[in-house]
Amino acid sequence: MSKKEIIIVAITLVVLIAIVFLVVALLNRKKEPENPEVPDISRVDFSDKIEVVPTMDDTIMSDTSWCATFQLVWNDLKNELVKQDIKMSPQPIIADNLNKESFTEDMLSDEYYYKIYGPKSPSLKAEIEKGIKEKFNQTSDILNDFDWSEEATTASDPKRYFFYTMLYREFEYLYKFDTLDNGNFGKYKDVEYFGIDNKSNEELKENIRVLYYNSKDDFAVVLKTKNHDEVIMVKSPEGNTFNEIYNNMNKKTENRVGSSYMEEEDFFKAPKLKFNVKKDYIELAGKMFPTADGDVLEIAKALQTIQFEIDEKGGKVKSEAAIDVKDGLAIDPGAKPKPRYFYLDDTFALFLREEGKELPYFAARIEDITKYQ
Repeated sequence: MSKKEIIIVAITLVVLIAIVFLVVALLNRKKEPENPEVPDISRVDFSDKIEVVPTMDDTIMSDTSWCATFQLVWNDLKNELVKQDIKMSPQPIIADNLNKESFTEDMLSDEYYYKIYGPKSPSLKAEIEKGIKEKFNQTSDILNDFDWSEEATTASDPKRYFFYTMLYREFEYLYKFDTLDNGNFGKYKDVEYFGIDNKSNEELKENIRVLYYNSKDDFAVVLKTKNHDEVIMVKSPEGNTFNEIYNNMNKKTENRVGSSYMEEEDFFKAPKLKFNVKKDYIELAGKMFPTADGDVLEIAKALQTIQFEIDEKGGKVKSEAAIDVKDGLAIDPGAKPKPRYFYLDDTFALFLREEGKELPYFAARIEDITKYQ
């Protein structure tokens, strides 16, 4: 083979190889979607691992949360529309507890919440969206879960009503706590903590008021904030409801022995928490009940959300609740002080209470820390 022929063969091989690579690239390109879906980063992801109860009188599970918002919408439904206790058949236990009105709007300052009710219509939805934007600079995570079509509003049902409440609060400690080394929480490992150790500035102890300290496994503290909120943490909570836990905490506080201040030899640590839950009260949906005026109404849908987070700087809570009501059918009516270790490193309860108020407006019981971090 001549030199010229060798060159021609070599060029031919190079061209063939280039063509093969080009064909493979084109085939791979066809496998890619023409319009790949862009992730919706605005979508709210809700956990199904944490239970929600509507009142502080309801029995709680291992990991449970509560916020006053659902009680507030229930109060408006009961007092403004039904005008008597809401009685269903059969009557859910949560309805009996809600009828007690153990939390009312006068237990909370107006700046904490926004609420409204009225005939269900697109204009009411727009008013809610405008109201929470103006008051809290927030958007709703539940309004679009309700049916706002003409068939589900007063355009088709003159007895269609909608009750809504949002609670929103951000709080900041007097001083930022230190970020501590990760550690154990019960049987769970590598948990993120904040608090006070032997390297912390002494001023951080001004963040804390001790309610009681019986041992490292039996204590309660209040974290003070700049915003008139108190973060209450109860190690080894006692009780089957948040009310029982809270009342037992108060009894132990009355019998406190020891200082209510963090002393020089005291330590504190708490886990960072973050969760977002949605509760669809399916046990209320479809339930009918009479009003004092002789009408019969039915709950079409009842929802509540609770978002909560807390870290070394402070935290925030956002909760929404709404009830959609429609026309129903007729029914029957000396020595050196020993250091105290305020380590929230196992099951504990947490409450948020407005300064100067008797009852909290938020509660949570934390046991499985992996659900929060």
